[in-house]
Amino acid sequence: MSDPTYALPTMPSAAPDEPRAPDPVAVALGNASLLGVGYLMLRRRRLALATVAGTAVLVLRLVTTASPSYEVAVLVWWAAVVVHGWFLARGGGGGGRGTARRQRLVALGVTLPVLLVVGLLRFDAFRIGRSVTEARESGDCARVATAQGRVWFGHRVADAPLTARGDEAVAACDRLRTARAELSTALTGDTEALADGFGTLASVLAKGGNEKTVEATLNGFLGRLPAKDPCDTAAVTDWLRDRGRSHDVLDRAADTAALTAPAALVGCGDDLLADDSWEEARTYYERLLDRYPGSGLADRSRKGARKATLSIELANVSNLLSGETGTQPEYCADPAKYSGAKPMGKGTNPALFYASDEDGTASGYPKQFPGSWKADDAADAVLVVCMGEDTFGDSVETCPYRSRSSGAVGYVSFHKIEIPVKVYELRTGRLVADRKIQISGTSCPSTIYTAESTVSMYVDPSKSDVRSAFRPLVVR
Repeated sequence: MSDPTYALPTMPSAAPDEPRAPDPVAVALGNASLLGVGYLMLRRRRLALATVAGTAVLVLRLVTTASPSYEVAVLVWWAAVVVHGWFLARGGGGGGRGTARRQRLVALGVTLPVLLVVGLLRFDAFRIGRSVTEARESGDCARVATAQGRVWFGHRVADAPLTARGDEAVAACDRLRTARAELSTALTGDTEALADGFGTLASVLAKGGNEKTVEATLNGFLGRLPAKDPCDTAAVTDWLRDRGRSHDVLDRAADTAALTAPAALVGCGDDLLADDSWEEARTYYERLLDRYPGSGLADRSRKGARKATLSIELANVSNLLSGETGTQPEYCADPAKYSGAKPMGKGTNPALFYASDEDGTASGYPKQFPGSWKADDAADAVLVVCMGEDTFGDSVETCPYRSRSSGAVGYVSFHKIEIPVKVYELRTGRLVADRKIQISGTSCPSTIYTAESTVSMYVDPSKSDVRSAFRPLVVR
């Protein structure tokens, strides 16, 4: 009997391990990193590269434009790749519970640091932005620059609009630095630089949030008034006064100008007066009296204007009285007043004497006058006496003379010396006398030296005769 043969049962051969389909949640978490990790888990390398490229483009645009719309676009892109990855993985059925947990941990290990870094950077950007805002609100541009200097590329990626506002604050402070330089130049009296400086301040002020930094810059400029030179200060305050109202913080400049201008106007007037620039000096004095009549410097300004006016009048009179020897000065035909001269009154009135004669006879009369009659210059004079040419006056005596050469007898008539005179009161320029005076003297000397045809001669006046003729003109 043969032994029975037993065959072992044939067991089905085990199939090789098949790759588990990725968990949809893990894929979604991986794509939330915006690095295409979820697509890599799905072995979709092209989609992973597209995700990275799309993310890079959006981030670059966000950083370069700082537009909130690109920030929204990044969020939409983030949501799109997360949802898309979840739907793609859902069609694959997923793996076991343990496998899914491992996949989720891997995806979370990549995505969580990315989100954490972005969140921390965004929070730090917020803190920096708050520091910038506080510095702006306190008007401290140095602190603005220091705070914004902590911003780097990571902050710009995490919160581009916020960091861009900080950049704008720094740019505004840079423009205010330019304004400060322009206003410093304006303190030398350069009103063009002053206009440029205020134009820069106005343009910065037009951008919201710069009120305090603009005010700080303006205060720094106004605090430097008055400038060293009062005329420079007057130029600045005049411009500020005439500047149109803008109904903002810049209008404060006009108030400061009103406080500074009076002293500047008077000081400038004093300096110009000392430099003999009388017309300009009077302009500044009168400007104060017109604009600030109630100022405590009004009396000083009135005195300065009076002194400038007298100096102008004196210079004009002195110019009119100058002229060539032997000719009457222009004053005699076109008199002018010098209000600083003493009025004509009782007693001796010192005068300036001017003659117009070719032989110089009339110009020699003043040499015979007492010193009290003669003024040194227009500043000391009361009168101006303009003398014309000598002519024959009244006949005094006629005497016969025999010529030594021919023996013939001729008759010579002796006449007083007649001189037309005009007398002006220097204080008013008024003509106070216009007449002819006659100088007496001796006549019919024993011998005369003249041509035989001479029939008329002047008397020979003494010093007392000359003085007697002129005395009524200067002594009242």
